[in-house]
Amino acid sequence: MQIIQGTTEFELHKKSAVAIGKFDGIHLGHQKLLTKVMEQKKNGLQTVIFTFDPSPAALFSTGKMKELMTREEKRAVFEQIGIDVLIEFPLTIETAATEPERFVREYLSEKLKATVIAAGTDLSFGKKGAGNAELLYSFAKECGYHIEIIDKVSFAGEEISSTLIRESVEKGEMEKVTALLGMPYKVQGIVEHGRKLGRTLGMPTVNIVPEEGKLLPPNGVYYSKVWVEGQDYRAISNIGFKPTVSDTERLGVETYLYDFDADIYGKEIVVELLSYKRSERKFDGVEALKQQIHCDMEEGFSYHNLNKSKVGVKRK
Repeated sequence: MQIIQGTTEFELHKKSAVAIGKFDGIHLGHQKLLTKVMEQKKNGLQTVIFTFDPSPAALFSTGKMKELMTREEKRAVFEQIGIDVLIEFPLTIETAATEPERFVREYLSEKLKATVIAAGTDLSFGKKGAGNAELLYSFAKECGYHIEIIDKVSFAGEEISSTLIRESVEKGEMEKVTALLGMPYKVQGIVEHGRKLGRTLGMPTVNIVPEEGKLLPPNGVYYSKVWVEGQDYRAISNIGFKPTVSDTERLGVETYLYDFDADIYGKEIVVELLSYKRSERKFDGVEALKQQIHCDMEEGFSYHNLNKSKVGVKRK
């Protein structure tokens, strides 16, 4: 997959099918849109994702806005899907003020050679977000492209959106998040050395520190699944600061993997958060913490057996 980032000076040399959007979370609605674009490969078109870096919401937000997916996580999904070109359009105050008409003619038509353009009904682009589906339709004949506007996808009577998913993550409703995304919520990182306290408690764990800007659910213990080098393992994870044994202010994800005993320090892992178990809290001492940890381990084992989580499945 070719990645174009940090520049507005780009030009493709083949006709393309383009999907436009923020793609935060890549939920079921996004996946429906991506399917429309990927179908165009059979017509000889290259597939292109046109997204913004940072997102419009992050650019114009007064505070730091956490996102459902980091840049690297998005890239990994697009790569896995089979997208040919990913354009991370540099969004600044200046580029955000591009007139919508110019955006269509210069970027979509001339630079991307768009033959098919797919977007959601809530599409907005250009100065003050004035560019929308109606504007795309008005230029279709002049620029010679076909439009695919994808309707919202609903779940349990609610329209799926990144905002809805963000709210669900913030509440720790991980089963709902999985349903909205069509896949579990993921946190990835490089395994770091910890204090190795878990090993002395009979529960050796791996530690990662999520990338800054990644939205995390409430601090606490979660039933999880972990991918290591293309293979998955049942697990249980703690998100937080480990207040019983540490006074650090560094937020981390500590995970115990069932049926696993290997040195993976320095390797990247992906933690899938499946279900919230309990809040993080400070115990009276290490012995009380140890008792709770072993209780968590047993209940986690029962959870995975009940839900028939597959172990040792190779990722394609």
